[in-house]
Amino acid sequence: MRYKGSVYRPPSEADSYLLQVTYGCSHNKCAFCASFLDKRFSLRPEAEVMEDIAMAAEAFPGTRRVFLCDGNALVLKTDRLARILDALGDAFPALQRVGIYANARDIERKPVEDLRLLRDKKLGIVYLGLESGSDEILTEMNKGATAEEMIRAVRKAEDNGIKSSVIMILGLGGRAKSREHAAASARVASAMNPRFLSCLMLMLVPGTPLHDRHRRGEFELLDAGEMLREIRCLVQDLELDGTIFRANHASNYLPLAGRFPKDKARLLAEIDRALQGETGLRPEFLRGL
Repeated sequence: MRYKGSVYRPPSEADSYLLQVTYGCSHNKCAFCASFLDKRFSLRPEAEVMEDIAMAAEAFPGTRRVFLCDGNALVLKTDRLARILDALGDAFPALQRVGIYANARDIERKPVEDLRLLRDKKLGIVYLGLESGSDEILTEMNKGATAEEMIRAVRKAEDNGIKSSVIMILGLGGRAKSREHAAASARVASAMNPRFLSCLMLMLVPGTPLHDRHRRGEFELLDAGEMLREIRCLVQDLELDGTIFRANHASNYLPLAGRFPKDKARLLAEIDRALQGETGLRPEFLRGL
């Protein structure tokens, strides 16, 4: 299998076969993100994709999950994605699910019939970065989508049988907008009611506009205690039904996991114990992207 540049996948796709179908991210302007600064966005030649699938079929015939890279591969036209999904289904008899990164406008552009076609070909989950529910913060971060657009996109995917995994970034509002960030993100995530909701904690990456803003003193990072208070506000305000919640990424000071609404009280209690110093936090040197 052949890869160009850095390749990223969600933590839950750790055991998946990673197949590049695009290079980079078609937006690639988010102020906090350095994931695809090493390459210009382009579509990978379809013939190469099919060659890689054939090679993977020989090397990993028992593959059950596949993740389509890079940043938002759902930007591909439906007929092209359908051919790739068909080839994956033929190559891997045990295939259960294909996952993909998507942005809101990719999903919005797909007619309902297209989403259902892709679902029937085992596209089972889309990963979407909400980042923040605050439109002011989204604009500052040059996200390229509004909170309302992302709500519509997630509901459209879920309503047509494709699970959604939504990611938000704790600390993205900085000290100045921490409460706004938590409250707006809780409101928007509750309106989405995704199958999965994950929280990462902001880590600044050199070379990004947000890192430059921090160096100029225009953006203040939250410390560990402030991050905990922000996630407590978020969890307190979340009103979800059946959503699996995770805040156990390597960037998080306090690993948390549960299902809403049944585990909400337990999650709040765990955060409170950490705030009171009764629970140890992940040390800074062990945190990672």
